[in-house]
Amino acid sequence: MISFDLRCADNHVFEVWFGSSRDYEDQRAKGQIECPYCGDTASIEKAPMAPNVASKKDAVRESIPVPAEKTPPPESAPAPAAPPAPPQAMPSPQQILQLAMKVQDYVEKNSEDVGKAFPEEARKIHYGESEERAIRGQATEEEREELADEGIEVNQMPWFDPIKH
Repeated sequence: MISFDLRCADNHVFEVWFGSSRDYEDQRAKGQIECPYCGDTASIEKAPMAPNVASKKDAVRESIPVPAEKTPPPESAPAPAAPPAPPQAMPSPQQILQLAMKVQDYVEKNSEDVGKAFPEEARKIHYGESEERAIRGQATEEEREELADEGIEVNQMPWFDPIKH
């Protein structure tokens, strides 16, 4: 087994183990090596590595156990698993809108609309003055900040008019 530091076009450096230098070359030529940070498979190349030069000091180091994560697998070990599948393409704006509408539909069906009384009702629930339940409504930015200062978590989400979409 051999380990290479590899680099993608975005200069992400990552370590990969191969059965041999030839395995690296073959997988690279087929575009099978993927950057784990950005998914690049087209521009992978070897990154500069510190040479492993044996010295008298190394003889002493050999008696010190190497942490398991740095120990190369034995020669009989299977080749490393294929790189993960490339990330899916970004959804289209229409797909994003459809997903947002599904989320909105779920929120509408599973919460109570308290309208502009949202900040007051959120406080009552938080302080145990009202029954705990999912609520939705309107709050200004200032009101949301005041709720956050009191340790009351709220989430803001866009609200779509289904008639327009």
